[in-house]
Amino acid sequence: MSPVLTNRLSAETSPYLLQHADNPVQWQPWDEASLALARQENRPILLSIGYSACHWCHVMAHESFEDAEVAAVMNRLFVNIKVDREERPDLDQIYQTAHQMLTQRSGGWPLTMFLAPDGTPFFGGTYFPRQPRYGLPGFADLCERVAEAFRDRRSDIETQNAELRLALAGTVPEAPATTAGFDPAPLVAAGESLSRSFDHRNGGFGGAPKFPHPTDLAFLLRRSDAGLRQMALTTLTRMSEGGIYDQIGGGFCRYSVDERWEIPHFEKMLYDNGPLLGLSADAWTQTGDSLYARVAEETASWVMREMQAADGGYYSSLDADSEGEEGKYYVWDRREVESLLTAQESALALRRWGFGGPPNFENRHWHARIAGELSAEEFPLLEAARQKLFATREKRIRPGRDDKVLTSWNALMIEGMAHAARVFERNDWLRSAQRAMDFVRRTMWQDGRLLATAKDGRAHLDAYLDDHAFLLAALLELMQAEFRNQDLAFAIELAETLLARFEDREAGGFFFTADTHEVLIHRPKSGHDNATPAGNGIAAFALQRLGHLLGEGRYLTAAEKTLQLFWPQISRSPAGFGSLLLALEEALTPPDIVILRGPADRMVEWRRSLGAAPRRLVLALPNGITGLPAALAKPESDHVNAWVCRGVTCLAPTANLDEVVN
Repeated sequence: MSPVLTNRLSAETSPYLLQHADNPVQWQPWDEASLALARQENRPILLSIGYSACHWCHVMAHESFEDAEVAAVMNRLFVNIKVDREERPDLDQIYQTAHQMLTQRSGGWPLTMFLAPDGTPFFGGTYFPRQPRYGLPGFADLCERVAEAFRDRRSDIETQNAELRLALAGTVPEAPATTAGFDPAPLVAAGESLSRSFDHRNGGFGGAPKFPHPTDLAFLLRRSDAGLRQMALTTLTRMSEGGIYDQIGGGFCRYSVDERWEIPHFEKMLYDNGPLLGLSADAWTQTGDSLYARVAEETASWVMREMQAADGGYYSSLDADSEGEEGKYYVWDRREVESLLTAQESALALRRWGFGGPPNFENRHWHARIAGELSAEEFPLLEAARQKLFATREKRIRPGRDDKVLTSWNALMIEGMAHAARVFERNDWLRSAQRAMDFVRRTMWQDGRLLATAKDGRAHLDAYLDDHAFLLAALLELMQAEFRNQDLAFAIELAETLLARFEDREAGGFFFTADTHEVLIHRPKSGHDNATPAGNGIAAFALQRLGHLLGEGRYLTAAEKTLQLFWPQISRSPAGFGSLLLALEEALTPPDIVILRGPADRMVEWRRSLGAAPRRLVLALPNGITGLPAALAKPESDHVNAWVCRGVTCLAPTANLDEVVN
């Protein structure tokens, strides 16, 4: 007799899983107990992958997973497993790829996959409605048909499963037969590719829906071609002026549903805002445009106000919905705006944020975007209006917040916050970044092993490639903002872990999961950027920088082998490989390395003059810091000395700032 299953999600840390703990569906977490049950009973698995801020995940949950009749069908036919894609990106990556192979369509969330007991998927889709509509079958009827196919066509399914496993294995690039000689051709081709898809009027690439693509923007901002840099600047400007940016409270939403960046999908993700904060700082450095400074200020303030826990970690996301409606927290009624503001403030707000025109959200509400110009004298009055609207909005029922702390996403925010702190000389932003890093080191780094997620004091799940690589890059940025010995020590530990537990020593590159990770149907090794940068690209980039900084050849070799592995792909079609292209750029011409040594107070002018150039790595090591590795242990002095390496050439130490800057 089959054991009586219960819903086991109440013991999980993921807010997304906890949202389903009271469902009548007998949900199981992805663990050995649930997988063993499927094998023992020869029952197919219904795998549902989503995340807390996902609108259509909530829709499917309300329609089907909270419905007793649908749940009864699911419970009778399947072992039902619910997964938070943010905690288990390994599973999400595998099954999204499988979905695309099986359906020849791109995936998304909620991802609904039906698996054989060994974990191999044989059918899948994304959202399915309770009743047939949108050209989709009703979910309960679909479950019956899938279970019938599993029972009656098992041989066909097993044949398909074997073919799918081979196809998944084929996504891992093979070791190159010969060693490639790198050249800048992919850098040129990538710029040309982005130029062809660039929206010259609205910024961004392609049409609606339109995503930020921060890795591509970072690539463009580093180009010597002014036209390519302008593409990034135009995109950042249009986004900063649009509704994808929260004009009242700061921070960027995940994407725009239109090509003009006007109406967003209202969820706010930490992983977008970290890189976009850093890019806003870079855009200000290049242009001096106050728009970028304002966006950086407001975004950093939003992160520290709403997304940072008291113990230092950054939360994951804010939901798109509140009170069951998408965007309700953010949109306005014009009469409400007029009642809250003085006549002068109201006239200015209606002109500036587009409230004076037709409603732009569902034909009945207004969502703020920059629609009119202001004079310098009008900005203080607009700020007073913004503060009033913000104070009123704070009293509304808030969107749900996913308050788990993810290592990889924290790393992206730490890097962005530390970089912006360095550019704008903001000590409060730097302390925020350092507190988050200290939380990660204290909570997520246990006995030489990095963990992926934490909530309410409980950290668990083995960390992935992205966690290690993004943290290493964040530490390099953090050390440039203010050097701390513990940050360098942590960086070295992470680099060593990458080489020991993730590197493919024979073929090159890094697997997404460690060598001791749970065995799944596939072990991915991808170089392609998605919503976040590719772990292989960031690992190569950061290892190169740390290798040059410390003179550690093993790090440089691992980075070179990664580029060798993916060279055929980026040579053939560089689009989507922005992070690997940044690593390629520095493989061709290593960044300038500047080590400053001397009294701390006298370094202020040097650091300000050197700025935060993207192709320069600056470490300021005040007198009194001890325990440095040999490459950094420069002699102390009563004045500032600089040791500079440009490309592969190191210069004699100098006390002349002009020689270093020029």
